Amino acid sequence: MRNLLKMGLVSLLTLSLLTMCANANTPPDNQDKKSIKIALLLDTSNSMDGLIEQAKSQLWTIVNELAKASCDGAKPELQIALYEYGNNWLNPYEGYIRQVVFLTKDLDLVSQKLFELRTNGGDEFCGQVIKTSLDQLDWNNSTNDLKLIFIAGNEPFTQGSVDFRDACYRAKNSGIVVNTIFCGDYHEGINTSWKQGAEITGGEYMSINQDYKTVYITSPYDDRISQLNIKLNNTYITYGREGKQKKENQVAQDANASGISQVNSVKRAVSKASHVYKNESWDLVDAAAQEDFEVTQIKEEELPEEMKGMNEQDKIKYIDTKKTEREQIQKEIIELNKKREEYVAKQQSETSKENVLDDVMLKAIKNQATAKKFKFE
Repeated sequence: MRNLLKMGLVSLLTLSLLTMCANANTPPDNQDKKSIKIALLLDTSNSMDGLIEQAKSQLWTIVNELAKASCDGAKPELQIALYEYGNNWLNPYEGYIRQVVFLTKDLDLVSQKLFELRTNGGDEFCGQVIKTSLDQLDWNNSTNDLKLIFIAGNEPFTQGSVDFRDACYRAKNSGIVVNTIFCGDYHEGINTSWKQGAEITGGEYMSINQDYKTVYITSPYDDRISQLNIKLNNTYITYGREGKQKKENQVAQDANASGISQVNSVKRAVSKASHVYKNESWDLVDAAAQEDFEVTQIKEEELPEEMKGMNEQDKIKYIDTKKTEREQIQKEIIELNKKREEYVAKQQSETSKENVLDDVMLKAIKNQATAKKFKFE
């Protein structure tokens, strides 16, 4: 009996040790992966055309700086959400507020929706749009993520039935920082409570000239980067029901960027060469990088024409070929962009310029990222 008891205890101890070892060798789950989550709340009333133009023209500048972020040696995932408020075309029963884009990694979708925004007179309820973004977005409970709201507008922060203080304190309790951007005179923004809204959450109050026109400095490297962008697009392998549509949108957003300026188009190409531009939902190269990906799970009818009829080995080889091609193109774009940035820095005037959207946002993001141990190259 004693021998049986000893054997049982030994077996139990052995099982416990094996379990401990297995747990020690188990990689950390996705909860340890950090993300940068940004909700952009834009006033789209009549006087805000300049703000929308800055958002469209400076999106890729902001993305490129965020792509330089790291934490504990790892690159964080970037998610962006977009809301519009203060527009008479919107539902008055919802406070003239609309979720344009949920928190997403799909940067083409963010760009598309920015370019679709149109202004129209209305009532701007800052407290309510902040509350709505807190209610609707998947912020999650992770304390590792950098979670930021940027709200921009030019009417008093106190308007509407939702007290902005209640909304901001709720954001603070959820680990979300609210940054306020007043479009107009700095002191007027203070007098209309924009600064108070930011201070509640430890955010930053800023003012910008929304009518400032973005200045672009061309470089000798722009043409080559533009050529590489075309080649980069050819490495995408569409699949699934949305594949073709998403690929068309990729090209459409290239056109939107180039419609503003070649420099803006170049900055978008640089974003597409970075780790934050991922399209695993419709591109087989990005999808194949996922741990649970199996090419055999993709139905034949969901494959592009050039892959239909291929056996499993040929499919894998085709995807790997496109992956290698993409990595080479992205590497060259990144190397050229370093030279481009050095050139532009030398050409830029040392005189101070107007406060603009990308400048104030990036300063705030970098300041607040420090508290989460993020670093920027």
